[in-house]
Amino acid sequence: MASFKIEGGHKLNGIITPQGAKNEALQIVCAVLLTSQKITINNVPDIIDVNKLIFILGELGVKIEKLGPNSYSFQADEINLNYLESPEFKRDGSSLRGSIMIVGPLLARFGKGYIPRPGGDKIGRRRLDTHFEGFINLGAKFRYNREEYFYGVEAPDGLVGTDMLLDEASVTGTANILMAAVLAKGTTTIYNAACEPYIQQLSKMLNSMGAKISGVGSNLLTIEGVKVLGGCEHRVLPDMIEIGSWIGMAAMTQSELTIKDVSWKNLGQIPDVFRKLGINLEKKGDDIYIPSQDSYEIQNYIDGSVLTVADAPWPGFTPDLLSIVLVVATQAKGTVLIHQKMFESRLFFVDKLIDMGAKVILCDPHRATVIGHNRQSQLKATKMTSPDIRAGISLLIAALSAKGTSIIHNIEQIDRGYERIVERLKAIGAKIERIED
Repeated sequence: MASFKIEGGHKLNGIITPQGAKNEALQIVCAVLLTSQKITINNVPDIIDVNKLIFILGELGVKIEKLGPNSYSFQADEINLNYLESPEFKRDGSSLRGSIMIVGPLLARFGKGYIPRPGGDKIGRRRLDTHFEGFINLGAKFRYNREEYFYGVEAPDGLVGTDMLLDEASVTGTANILMAAVLAKGTTTIYNAACEPYIQQLSKMLNSMGAKISGVGSNLLTIEGVKVLGGCEHRVLPDMIEIGSWIGMAAMTQSELTIKDVSWKNLGQIPDVFRKLGINLEKKGDDIYIPSQDSYEIQNYIDGSVLTVADAPWPGFTPDLLSIVLVVATQAKGTVLIHQKMFESRLFFVDKLIDMGAKVILCDPHRATVIGHNRQSQLKATKMTSPDIRAGISLLIAALSAKGTSIIHNIEQIDRGYERIVERLKAIGAKIERIED
């Protein structure tokens, strides 16, 4: 187990370039299983979750070549399906939630897909019903081994297109069903589909491989099944969650930062939500420039009532950035209500912020009220443990702004989502080091 040692209270300055989007990469890498032809993917983030998934594909028999620091080629022309029922797969797959998305491509191409109950963040229940109900609608048979927590779907005669209404606009569920439907016989419609940029990117990639998907960017996707898909080259978008993290870090540390090549058109409400917190940020080409600010004031609603920042399916505000917004609000002027609708355990990290001197009232598992210090009182350094990726980066931001030296344990959680974070933060002036236990 490793830890971060952070000396807080230093302003940062410089340029930082976001990594490739973690959530997109997990989907895109699974899609290579849909064809026997070579696929090249660029801007793949070098992080634990993506690397674990690439390892699983290698164990499945996918030929993987690293072309550069963030570029790979994949060729799934000799798949070893026996690996899916091995003890090794049950161990490897259970450690990564993103492994669920290999099931759709395997089911579509080979008529069967299996997965152990996946792990991931401890942020509350994250059910898989949407995925498997979609496969069942396409004609697959579902089975579940309760003793081993092992899921399976089989369709030896192939999948058949159908109309379906998803019970929730699940991003990974939509991706999985979409990848299954592209090789199904006939036409499939997916209503209440997620329409995040990740899904749009996956759809564009699949279409470039020969799929016939229309309605991209909407919540109604229409897929005309094809018999075979070919190879392609794809570039992963910059990670909007990391971009939001750097915006929050600049505000909390009173730093002047430029975030390069952010793909503004795919940021949705992220810039506007930070502006509502009083943070100045400017669009310069495809970059974000954040000037150093001594203070920032939370906007109230027009009628004077307290601002609420809540998550919602795209194009609503992403739940992955609510932890960042909460931390940033601790030093703002004013009050904000944070409403985390999707995961009931994601706000439980606020006890660490309270220990650091933040004024946060946890109303219930889904809501927290933050009364900002307006820089009148600096957060105090402390020792803490990262519970998940996004809470982890939020605590890191708090530590960078705090007075004194903080220690964050369980930083593997942060490594799961942020590439070379110590090296990149040091380059803009952060006092941070990794301590190996």
